[in-house]
Amino acid sequence: MAHGLQIKDEESGYNKNLFCIPKHYEEDLERVFIPHGVILDRTERLARDIMQDMGNHHIVALCVLKGGYKFFADLLDHIKALNQNGDKSVPITVDFVRIKSYCKDTPTEKMSIVGELSTLNGKNVLVVEDIIKTGRTMKALLSELKDNEPKMVKVVSLLIKRIYRSPGYRPDYIGFEIPDKFVVGYALDYNEYFRDLNHICILKERAKEKYKSNVRLLE
Repeated sequence: MAHGLQIKDEESGYNKNLFCIPKHYEEDLERVFIPHGVILDRTERLARDIMQDMGNHHIVALCVLKGGYKFFADLLDHIKALNQNGDKSVPITVDFVRIKSYCKDTPTEKMSIVGELSTLNGKNVLVVEDIIKTGRTMKALLSELKDNEPKMVKVVSLLIKRIYRSPGYRPDYIGFEIPDKFVVGYALDYNEYFRDLNHICILKERAKEKYKSNVRLLE
């Protein structure tokens, strides 16, 4: 079973005044939960683990948009460095998919998966996700992928949340296992805001009211 760096339930994070926070977000954040440098270091280790497991064949890295784009880019930078400096190297190609499952806080009956998955037939696929909560969204994507008969599918998620309603799904590679806190930053958004924040931070409750118009939530 995959294990990430576990952050305990009682962990409150770090004083935001010790970090560089954009002025337009200073009043919206409680604390810095995972600093940017820690994210990058953990991502580098994930890249090593992935290459050790999948580094014998061509890999198609499939980015789950939009929240996964920062993690995706940094992970691929580390993989490229391993390709350039290691004893072996493999070609890496990229593709993108977008999953819509919530609109204005109301769960929809069916998920919409936007992307061309038929090109993944017979390929070694690495799905790159930002955060997994219940696992429902990822299970739906994996079901669609299976229908297109890839050779291998592995999933890496920067974050997974410990929540009571989780069915127990765990990806193959995990960056951090976190408590059920509302986090933003490093491309994780609230109504499209906070993607431009380097650190993963805890959002203040009152900030949700400020940014809540037309909120779309993904699991």
